[in-house]
Amino acid sequence: MLIYILEDDASIQKLVLYTLESQGYEAEGFEQPSAFWQAMARRQPELVLLDIMLPEEDGLSVLQKLREDPATQRLPVMILTARNTEYDRVIGLDSGADDFISKPFGMMELLARIRALLRRSDGQREKKTYRFGTLEVAPQAHTALLDGKAVALTHKEFELLCLLLERQGCVVSRETLLGKVWGLGNEPENRTLDVHIRTLRSKLGELGNCIETVRGVGYRWGEAT
Repeated sequence: MLIYILEDDASIQKLVLYTLESQGYEAEGFEQPSAFWQAMARRQPELVLLDIMLPEEDGLSVLQKLREDPATQRLPVMILTARNTEYDRVIGLDSGADDFISKPFGMMELLARIRALLRRSDGQREKKTYRFGTLEVAPQAHTALLDGKAVALTHKEFELLCLLLERQGCVVSRETLLGKVWGLGNEPENRTLDVHIRTLRSKLGELGNCIETVRGVGYRWGEAT
């Protein structure tokens, strides 16, 4: 479970990172939006903690860009800010933030809000139906149809397919796939993921070509070749 924090106050960032990692989350912090965007291009997190007052561009601008990109429209974002007026909260939430917490905040409250956001995010994902060409996948019903016919997928294959479709166009790292589907870390000698990707590709026929290997990083659902 990867969480990014974009916060230019080094002391706050360090404390939040320590708290998240102590609770078993994988976390990475950034002081500048440029570094954040570079990381987003490599790997997309499950949640973003976002300060408003930042160098280079403010947090609301960052939030707007996240919401305009189809790959990150539904990415959970929590705003962390010293601004504590009702107007500031309304602006943040109306701009597309999923939650808002004012500084100074307690770590226990922050963790509780993060857990709640991640639960809501998982619930929304379950209700979504993914369509790509002649493929239709419904996570809640646990069905995958190709050309109108059911595709016989194992539980792990189905979870892999949903994760890739959820983030189509973005690279999903091996760590994320192994963690979410098997509860494992990125073990170099573990070929379980590669074997499942190979069988998933074969079951999807020509659309299996949409699952692209990004060497040294993970996999991405792209365009058929």
